[in-house]
Amino acid sequence: MKPGRVIGTVTLSQAAPQFRGARWKVLGAMGPDELSGKNPDGVGPGWTPVVLDQLGAGVGDAVLYVEGTEATQPFDHPIPLDAITVALMDRYVFEPID
Repeated sequence: MKPGRVIGTVTLSQAAPQFRGARWKVLGAMGPDELSGKNPDGVGPGWTPVVLDQLGAGVGDAVLYVEGTEATQPFDHPIPLDAITVALMDRYVFEPID
């Protein structure tokens, strides 16, 4: 699982049948600086995946997500999916290990 913060939403005019009505979110990376509060923006530079969200996350929410094969585990049929939210983080404590 990876931590991220919802920084936007995606609206599709057309989608594969498996994804009709699905909610899509754009996530910003959360690394050590974001998790510890050193970066006031709360979003790190770099990779911004688009993930399927079935949890109801909103812009600004901190989430955990998985990518790859793990993202398809909730489905009982093959689905073309690379990333999905798996948890909404209400609160977290980050203590780096030296």
